[in-house]
Amino acid sequence: MRATPPHPRGTYLRFAATAISWRGPAPFVFVPVPPEEADAIAALVPRLTYGWGVIPTTVLIGGTTFTTSLFPRDGGYLVPVKAAVQRAEQLGPGDEVTVELHLEES
Repeated sequence: MRATPPHPRGTYLRFAATAISWRGPAPFVFVPVPPEEADAIAALVPRLTYGWGVIPTTVLIGGTTFTTSLFPRDGGYLVPVKAAVQRAEQLGPGDEVTVELHLEES
């Protein structure tokens, strides 16, 4: 899906992707941001990041809203999903998940 146009309160993105695990026994799974949405984020990076390329965001998965930071990875971004959110939404690696991101511009 496409990003909504930027507005004073930020940009909202909604997409579906498959949750993945990443090296090690971390308490996180990650949801890769699809290329189209990653491009929309990349265009806004100067107004979003607080450094090191990580981008703070508010995430909605199912009925759970939480804050995190997107990780840059291989030209795109990963949404880390905390263990508490995984439990609340019964989600794990290999599950298809719908993600809503709110990127607040500074």
